[in-house]
Amino acid sequence: MLLALDTSAVASAAVLADGRVLAARTSGDARRHAELLQPMVEEVLAEAGASRRDLAGVAVGVGPGPYTGLRVGLAAAQVLGLALGLPVHGVRSPDALARACADALVAAGRPLPARFGVATDARRREVHWAVYETTGGDGEQGAGRGATALRLVDGPGVAAAADVAGRAPAWAGRGVHLYGEHLPALPGVEDLLDPAAAALGLVAADALAGRGHLGLVPVEPLYLRRPDAVATADRPAPSPRRPPTAAGAVR
Repeated sequence: MLLALDTSAVASAAVLADGRVLAARTSGDARRHAELLQPMVEEVLAEAGASRRDLAGVAVGVGPGPYTGLRVGLAAAQVLGLALGLPVHGVRSPDALARACADALVAAGRPLPARFGVATDARRREVHWAVYETTGGDGEQGAGRGATALRLVDGPGVAAAADVAGRAPAWAGRGVHLYGEHLPALPGVEDLLDPAAAALGLVAADALAGRGHLGLVPVEPLYLRRPDAVATADRPAPSPRRPPTAAGAVR
């Protein structure tokens, strides 16, 4: 069994076995990751009828995402891996959102677009973005009917929505809801807003089985800019001030 975690946007957890999602939870809260993640892990394990000893590995989203939330999932995955002696696998969080979009389109009988982007809320009036292309078994773009046809071709990055709009003809994710005037929506996936652990686990399972093009990545946080809160030791030293000069003093 594989435990999947992602806190790049909202907190989410899932348990998978044999490439199938057995249980999944998503918080819908983009702020209380540390408070919500651990109970979710216990809930999905219970629903799957499993314990931590049944796990064979942990997959975790490495972002990009806000500093505080992202490190909660990474720390939890690494602690579990260390405590249980399990391998921990990193997955780019936008890959999970792209996978969820592809699965939703295929399930609805819609063809996969040749190229599309995903965009999530990076705050500061910016989005975290990535662009994907799909390739069918015959090598023709847009012909793919399965999520393993996805290939990352641009990003991930962080920028204002207006600055990345031209990188893809259609977009999915929370960024579309926030900046729809710049990012045209990909039809059929309007309700998919953030990366979720269920799809992230499917990406990891495919990569571990040698399927698809969305590979595993190092288990290191993908921060695309400095955190809002900077430790005092990391702040640049203030410039020395010259002593005030008495009015009219000769220099």
